[in-house]
Amino acid sequence: MSAGTSEQSERSDRGQRNDRSGGGSGGGRGGRGGRGRGDRGDRHERVEGELSETIVKIKRCAAVVKGGRRFSFAAMVVVGDGKGKVGWGYGKANEVPPSVEKARKEGMRSLVTVTLDKKTISHVVEGRYGAAHVIMLPASPGAGVIAGSAVRAVCEAAGIHDILTKSFGSNNPIALVKATFDALKQLRPKADVERLRQVTLS
Repeated sequence: MSAGTSEQSERSDRGQRNDRSGGGSGGGRGGRGGRGRGDRGDRHERVEGELSETIVKIKRCAAVVKGGRRFSFAAMVVVGDGKGKVGWGYGKANEVPPSVEKARKEGMRSLVTVTLDKKTISHVVEGRYGAAHVIMLPASPGAGVIAGSAVRAVCEAAGIHDILTKSFGSNNPIALVKATFDALKQLRPKADVERLRQVTLS
């Protein structure tokens, strides 16, 4: 009886050890998978010199070829100095970093000067591009940038800290950025607006 009992206890101990080792390895894989997902993340904004860079959109295109699929990437980047100069660029490449770099260089070449009234705009403007329609209104100090991600990127790069915006029609980020630039190009100094409209702006 003692020999049979000891043999059964040894088998039971081996089974428990196998169960524990199997559970531990499964938990380890789960932990590594969780860390992998947690560490993954793209940085959408950086500052280089006096110009800030914000990635608005990255698109991936897949071309079906004989060996499978060939991917290419297109990036839209907004750059600005936060003091009234802002531009946007669009770049394409087979990898993400080169496409972002191309877009950044194009944005630096296409900088435009925006007329600001301290930290807001001087009057109401509307911009359109395709089906995108953006309305921008001046705001009192402390209001902040009330806008979506695409319009916000342009406003912050230009140095606008207080503004109210509303977009209609298409919600395509690329179209919204271009519509926002169309609106900003219509800005005029407050004195010119008062003289042309023959009114006094508050």
